[in-house]
Amino acid sequence: MRNDKYYPWVLVGLLWVVALLNYLDRQMLSTMQSSMQIDIRELAVAENFGRIMGIFLLIYGLMSPIAGVIADRINRKWLIIGSLFVWSAVTYGMGYAQTFQQVYWLRALMGVSEALYLPTGLAMIADFHSSKTRSLAIGIHMSGLYTGQALGGFGATIAASYSWQTVFHWFGIAGIIYSILLIFLMYDKEGHAGTKTAKLQVNPQSSSTRKKTVFQSLGLILGTLSFWIMLFYFMAPSFPGWATKNWLPTLFSENLGIEMAKAGPMATISIAIASFIGVLIGGPLSDRWVQKNIRGRIYTSVIGLTLTLPSLVLLGYGHSYVGLIGAAMLFGIGYGMFDTNNMPILCQIIPQKYRATAYGIMNMMGVFAGYAVTLMLGSSTDAGNLGDDFSKLSVVVLAAIVLMLLFVKPKGELTYPEEEKITTK
Repeated sequence: MRNDKYYPWVLVGLLWVVALLNYLDRQMLSTMQSSMQIDIRELAVAENFGRIMGIFLLIYGLMSPIAGVIADRINRKWLIIGSLFVWSAVTYGMGYAQTFQQVYWLRALMGVSEALYLPTGLAMIADFHSSKTRSLAIGIHMSGLYTGQALGGFGATIAASYSWQTVFHWFGIAGIIYSILLIFLMYDKEGHAGTKTAKLQVNPQSSSTRKKTVFQSLGLILGTLSFWIMLFYFMAPSFPGWATKNWLPTLFSENLGIEMAKAGPMATISIAIASFIGVLIGGPLSDRWVQKNIRGRIYTSVIGLTLTLPSLVLLGYGHSYVGLIGAAMLFGIGYGMFDTNNMPILCQIIPQKYRATAYGIMNMMGVFAGYAVTLMLGSSTDAGNLGDDFSKLSVVVLAAIVLMLLFVKPKGELTYPEEEKITTK
């Protein structure tokens, strides 16, 4: 199957399920707090629950660059399978947790294992797809994250019918079984580290340089001006992106005066559906535009982020169902157009064998931005200023758009011989 011309799309489908499980397993805990606190009383304290959520974000962020470095140097198939197996086993084990400390350390381990996936999966898809299909392929994959996020909101519904332990057990077992199936269905791109052709091409005399490759790759990435602009461009929308994940249901509940049980699904599902629409718009548009203009991917992404500017203002000050749902849909479409083009734009400024490392660095900064904005909006909620501060996030996004248009200079993809010339200078 690895030689089938349709395999690049088969791979997208296989990893779509992994992406769904990645977000679903991490999201369930936040929706089942009320069920779990009956058995684990410490979770009823908001500060303790914040520690549980915070340890995941901190470790996930710190591990992301390390995950990228590893993914650029070993067979990515086994890294994905291993990470899926571990976080699914952690999810299963969460159903047996009886103390706060057990939940805390299981959540920390999940942060390590889940961080290994995203830079690896995106780099793998980018290798299998040419510039004609890359944005669409990555966008479809990212929709798996949106779907997992939306389905995670129903964890409490299932727990109400059965138990929170059963929910963790079911989804943990599902992930473990799927990781075993991937052993037989998934393959890495030939020529990448750890594959047969890569092993045949190894020069025995170059083994002494292996220890230097991490520093060489980091030097190349961090020595590229466009990458620094791209880093801020990725991080800036992460503020409102994580704000919608963690605080949009609360904003809907406050501004519309409805209970959280109704506000939660309304917020998460509207964002998820709209983001998928954004992927379907931004992916094909970018893939076609870049064939005529090398900055086509940047322009498509910027158009998407521009749509989020008025939506953030409307989310902050809207007090009607039509206004808030419309603003959430507009934000989702714009964010989807942005999200589907990050790795494809990165492919235009960073050589092929360093992309996972570069995306890992970006992912780390995005997660840290999410951690910061989660704390900030928590204080805003207590002060009654959630809507005002939500709308102010548009200023950061606007700054990122301006910098991206002015300073990023995309290039055609570098071939491996060209990469070698760069890294040996």
